[in-house]
Amino acid sequence: MPTLQRFGAVKLCMYADDHHPPHFHVVGRDFQVLVRIADLVVFAGTARPRQIADALAWARANQPLLAQRWAALNERG
Repeated sequence: MPTLQRFGAVKLCMYADDHHPPHFHVVGRDFQVLVRIADLVVFAGTARPRQIADALAWARANQPLLAQRWAALNERG
C-alpha cells in the first residue's frame, strides 16, 4: 500500500487493484477510514474529524493528483 503523504502519526495511502469507488485510506494508530476521491466524503470507517483534518485538507488541495494516482494503480488495461 503506497503511502502518499504523512501527517504525524497519520498516513494517507492507496492500494493497487482496490475496489470501487475510487478512494484512499487515512490510517492512524487506532482508526482507518476510506475517503471517496470524487467528493472527499468518508464512506467507511470512523474517526474524529480532528484525527483526519490535515489529511482531508491535503486531499482537497491535491484531488487531481489523487485521481491520477488511483488511475495509475487501479485502472490498467
